[in-house]
This record gives sequence, structure tokens and C-alpha cells, in this order.
Amino acid sequence: MRSISSKTLGVSVALAIGLVVVQMAPGDDREERPKDMRETKTEPGRDRPLYSKSSYDITPVTRDRINDLAKGLTPEEREILLDRGTQRAFCGGLLNNKQKGVYTCRLCGLPLFSSDVKFTSGTGWPSFYQPVDPLHVHTKTDTSHGMTRTEIQCERCRSHLGHVFDDGPPPTGLRYCLNSAALRFYGQGEKLPMESRPVEAETGYFAGGCFWGIEDRFQQIPGVVDAVSGYMGGETTKPTYKDVCSGATGHAETVRVTYDPAEVTYAELLEGFFKFHDATQLNRQGPDIGTQYRSAIFTANDAQAKAARQYIEKLQATDRFHDRKIVSRVEPAGQFCKAEEYHQDYHLKHGGSCKLPND
Repeated sequence: MRSISSKTLGVSVALAIGLVVVQMAPGDDREERPKDMRETKTEPGRDRPLYSKSSYDITPVTRDRINDLAKGLTPEEREILLDRGTQRAFCGGLLNNKQKGVYTCRLCGLPLFSSDVKFTSGTGWPSFYQPVDPLHVHTKTDTSHGMTRTEIQCERCRSHLGHVFDDGPPPTGLRYCLNSAALRFYGQGEKLPMESRPVEAETGYFAGGCFWGIEDRFQQIPGVVDAVSGYMGGETTKPTYKDVCSGATGHAETVRVTYDPAEVTYAELLEGFFKFHDATQLNRQGPDIGTQYRSAIFTANDAQAKAARQYIEKLQATDRFHDRKIVSRVEPAGQFCKAEEYHQDYHLKHGGSCKLPND
């Protein structure tokens, strides 16, 4: 079977980003996430965890942790996950599983596929047409056995899962062919272990001129799970970029920041925000003029509102602003309208973004 094309896989990734992930409620018991699941990456002396768009910690696990997890594997599981073996066709225990739920990596527990995208391929192995999150599955070229195929691995622990082919059903046209022994299944409503749960993320909303630059800067803060460009603070629903640019809707170009409070605090986000833009410019940011470019903090709760006001008051009293007034507004968060796709990850797509004060 030939390897899938990069174009085909790109279509799959785009579709999978919009997939609603099957997540089991963690309940009220906030257990501590196992820190030894991470391979520590430091930047100015702190951890740099990696996250998927669906709020899972996908930081590569350490070799010591992999060795520890491998102690619980059966000989067959070890051969497949660690030695890139293949289970015999029609012999896997999950091949005919029809229950609703989620399939996780047998080794590290990262959720990989939902029962909603499982289909009968007739090949003898559990088959799915897209992962729960494209960042949970790593692909690499496999030239073993005289063939060129695309191997799939768990992104977090890089254990072998199977292969992906371009003979699957719509909407992706892909068939992720998995070894049952590489997976662990949890039925719908069944409590997931900590390593299979998303981080308990929180959300903040910041407007400070063109959202391209603000989004890019927030994405670089350790502990930020995701930053999305959009519109907030206006009077109309589903505004377009053209609508907002007219200044008639009342919206501000806003970035929704999803963050892991165990890694970065809201106060640290505020600190970054006031470094990313000039908070003394009223209804503008550099050459961008209009209320859509105003400086604003849209707060999700009373605690954020209190923290934002106190931070502004403290900042205003510093030498940096002794002769300049901070004009940033603090308002309750309303409806966040995600901006058009070409605005998302602008810096990553184009290698640049709006110039900011610290550039």
C-alpha cells in the first residue's frame, strides 16, 4: 500500500481540528498531574509544556518514564508498541468493539481516537478516519518490509500504533489502521485516569490592536494552551472582518487565550499583555486607528476583573506610566466570535505579524 500524500494528510488535519473531542468529565477530584510524564524543557529556568488544541498535555515523556510504563506491558504489547511489531489480522480484541467511548495510547494514556470515527474496513484491524486531535498522532515514513508506508505513533510517548493509508471513507479519505494491543478503550461515562484527561484550562480575553501580533506573543508564553484571534465587545452576532473594520459593530480585535493555570497565572498573562502593546493609545495601536483597535481586557469572572483593575492601578503608579494615562478598559466578557481562518496563526503561516512596542 502506498504512503499517503502530504496534501491528503493536510486535509485530514484541517478537518480534525474542528472535531468535537470525546472527553470524560474529570469530576471534582482535582488530582495532581504526574510531573514525571514530561521531559523538562526550560526557557529562562521554567518548564515549557506542550499542548494540543484540545487542551491535552503532549509534552514528550522522559525515557525513564517510558521504561517505567513499559513494565506493565505484556510481551505482545511490548513487541508492538516498542519494537514496531504488527498484530495478526482479525485477532485484536478491539476490532469488533461497538461501544461508545475513547481509545487511548496503551503506554502513556493519551486519547487518540473516538468511537464516533471508527469504521469497519474489512482489513482485520481497528480502523478510524481521523484522530481526536491531529497533534496527538505523529507520522513518519516507514520503508521496512520493502514498502513505503506512513507509520503512526503516539505524539507523547512515540510508541508504535500502526499505519495510515489514503483509502478511507469521507470526510478525510484516510484509514488509520491500528493494532488493538497499542490501544486501551474507555467506555462513555467511565472515569479516565489523569494521564488521559485534558488539563483544567481557563480562558482570558485581551484586545490590544491588531490581533495578529497579540496572538503570536501569547502563543509564546509557557503554559498557554492556545490563542485564537476573534472579535468581542460588539453589538452584532457573527461579524465579519469587513464589518469590524468599519467600526460600526463596536467589536474590538480580541485574542482568546486558553491557559493552564498550573503553569501560568492570570497575573502573568496581564504582565505580558501590557508589554505587548501600548496601553496609553486611545482607540488605536500605532498606524491602526479605530475603536476596533482599542485596548481592553474582557474578563470571564469577578476574580479576573479584580485582578485586571488592581494590576492597572499598580502599573499606573510606576515610573513607566507616571506621565501617561493607561486607557485600557476592563469589561465583562461577552460573546467571542472567532475570526476568519486566514487570520488564525498569522505569524506561523506568514513568518511575521504586526509590529509591537517591544519589536
